[in-house]
Amino acid sequence: MQTTFPKLLLKHAADRPNAPAMREKEYGIWQAISWQDMAHMVTHMACGLHLAGLKRGEHMIVVGSNRPRLYATMLAAQSLGAIPIPLYQDAAAAECVFPMTNAEVRLCVVEDQEQVDKMLEVRESYSALERIYFDNPRGLRKYDESGLGSVDELLAVGEAFSKQHPHFYKEQVEVGTKEDVAAMFFTSGTTGNPKGVVHTHGTLIDRAQAGAEFDHLTSNEDVLAYLPPAWIGQNIFSYAQWLVAGYVVNCPESAATVMIDLKEIGPTYYFAPPRVFEGMLTSVSIRMEDASAVKRNIYKYFMSLAMKVGPQRMEGESIGLLNSLMYGLGNLLVYGPLRNSLGFSRVRVAYTAGEAIGPDLFTFFRSIGVNLKQLYGSTETAVFVCLQPDNQARADTVGVPCRGVEIKVADNGEILVKSPGLLKGYYKNPEATAEVLTADGWYHTSDAGFLDSHGHLKIIDRVKDVGRIKGGNNDGAMFAPKYVENKLKFFPHIKEVVAYGDQREKVCVMINIDFDAVGNWAERRNLPYAGYTDLAQKPEVYQLIRECVEQVNADLAEDTLLAGSQVSRFLVLHKELDADDGELTRTNKVRRGFIAEKYLPLVDALYGGLTTQFIETVVKFEDGRSGSVSATLNISDAQTFVPVKAAA
Repeated sequence: MQTTFPKLLLKHAADRPNAPAMREKEYGIWQAISWQDMAHMVTHMACGLHLAGLKRGEHMIVVGSNRPRLYATMLAAQSLGAIPIPLYQDAAAAECVFPMTNAEVRLCVVEDQEQVDKMLEVRESYSALERIYFDNPRGLRKYDESGLGSVDELLAVGEAFSKQHPHFYKEQVEVGTKEDVAAMFFTSGTTGNPKGVVHTHGTLIDRAQAGAEFDHLTSNEDVLAYLPPAWIGQNIFSYAQWLVAGYVVNCPESAATVMIDLKEIGPTYYFAPPRVFEGMLTSVSIRMEDASAVKRNIYKYFMSLAMKVGPQRMEGESIGLLNSLMYGLGNLLVYGPLRNSLGFSRVRVAYTAGEAIGPDLFTFFRSIGVNLKQLYGSTETAVFVCLQPDNQARADTVGVPCRGVEIKVADNGEILVKSPGLLKGYYKNPEATAEVLTADGWYHTSDAGFLDSHGHLKIIDRVKDVGRIKGGNNDGAMFAPKYVENKLKFFPHIKEVVAYGDQREKVCVMINIDFDAVGNWAERRNLPYAGYTDLAQKPEVYQLIRECVEQVNADLAEDTLLAGSQVSRFLVLHKELDADDGELTRTNKVRRGFIAEKYLPLVDALYGGLTTQFIETVVKFEDGRSGSVSATLNISDAQTFVPVKAAA
C-alpha cells in the first residue's frame, strides 16, 4: 500500500489514467474527471500553492461543499507536506476564528462568495489570514480586497511553474511519508473550544483500507459525496477510501438537489447519519398518507410482512416458501419501487453512524432489502472501530472490531480502544491528549457499553450521560437519555428530542415536531396553522405526540433495564433546535447541557408540575440578523406502564 494520499493519486493516474475519478453535476449535467485529469489538476494546484508561500508543516483552511477542485486542493496541500483543515461550510465566522487562530493559518481556499464574505469577516478578528482563494467566482467580480484571488489564477500560475520545473511536484510527493500529518479535524466543541484532532497519512489510510477490505470495496463502487467534508465520516468515505479503493465520487449540484442526484447516480456504497434516514422515512410516510386507500392498504400489508420476515431474509435465514413468495410479490409491488424512489436500487452496502439509530428505523430499511449496517467510531479513531458483517446486522449492536482493533471495557463501563487509526494527539493540547490516550496506547471513548456473547459491541450511551432515577417508584433505575430520544425519533412526526431524568424522580422530554410531516398531517385534517410555533401548540398535535410518547413507554416497560426511563411529562418546543443558536453541534448532535441552561424555565416547569410556561428565545437568522420567538407552551402528562416483569 502506498504511504500517502498523493502517492495513491499518482498510482491511480498511472494504472488507469482515463477511468473516472470524480463526477460533478453542473447545470443539470454530470461531468466526469479522470484520474489523469485529477493528477494534473493537483499538480498545478500544488505548484500554485507553493508560489503562494505554503510551506511544509503549515496548516491551510478549506471551506465548502464537496467539489472536485476543493478535493484537489487538499491533495495539493498534502503533496507539499502542508496540512489541510476542512471547516464546516455552514459555520458562522465567529466559529472559524478559534480553529484558524489555533492552527496559525495564513491561507485558505473556499468555495464561493458566501465563504469569501465569511473569511473577510474572520479577518477582522484574525488579521494573520493573508490569502483567500475562491473556486466559484460568481458575485465576486467587483471585490477589491487584499490577498483575494481565484483558484483559476492559482492553477494558471501553477501550470506555468510546472512546465518550467517538470520534476518539482513528484519530488515533493516523494518526500512524504506515512508518519506525516495528513489532516486536522476540529471536534464540535460541545463543552468548550473545539479540539484539533491530528491524523497522519498512516492512520487514515490504514482505517480506510480496513473498511474497504471488510466490505470488499472495489474501483467499481459509486459514492455520493453530499455531507460536510469537515465531518471525518464524509472525509473517510469520499476522500480516504476514494483514494484507497479508487472508486468514483459523485458531487451533487447543490444541497437542494441531493435527493434527485441520489436517484440519478444510484450509489453502490452509501453513508448517512440517522437523521438522513429519518428524513427519508418521513417523506415516505407523508407520500403514503396522500396516496389512495388502495395503495395505502397494499403498502401497509406488505410493509407488515417485510417488518416480520425482511430482517431474517437479509441475514440469510429461511423464511419459508409462502413468505418467500409473498415477499417476492411485495418486492415487485412495494419494496423495489420504494428502493428506486429513495435512490437505493443499486446500493450494495449502506452505513449509518455518528449517532445511535432507532431500532425501528434500522429495521425498516433492512426490511425493504437495503443492506443498512451500523459502524462505530469517532474523529479520534479515524471512524472504523467496529463494523457489522452483512449477515450479522442488528439494531442493538454496532458490530465487531475490524482489523487491528482491540476493545476492552473499564470498570465504570467505558469502552477503551486500541487501533492503528488512533489520533496522533490534540493539536497544542497535551492535557486533553493525556486524558484520552493512555501511556500504553488505549483510547478513552467516553462511551458506555459492553461486548455481547457473540463479540458484538453494544453502546448504551455516553458515560457522562448514563444516569440514575432518584426517588419515586423508579429510584435507582438506569436512565439512558439517548436511547429514549432515538425511540421517539422513529416516529415521522418527531424530529428531535431532548430527554432529562438523571438524579430526578421521573423522565421529562422536550420535543421538536417535524414541520413537514405534522404540517401534512394537519392539512389532511383541515387544521389551520400559522407557522411552526402555532402548529406546535395545537391541542390536536399534543394528542398526536402523546400517542407516540405512550407507545414508547409501553415498549420501555418491556425492557427490564430501562423500564424506569419511561417519559412522565413532555412539551413541544416553540422553535426548531438549530446549530446557529448553539442548540445542536454542526453534526446535528443535541447539546443537552446547553439546552438545559438555555431553557431552564421549561425544565423547571416540567418538573414543577406546571401545565403552561411562557418562554421567549433569541434566534439567529441565516442572514446574520437576530430576533426573538415567544410563546406560551403547553406541558402534558403521559401515561406510564408497570414494567412487564413486575406485573408478572
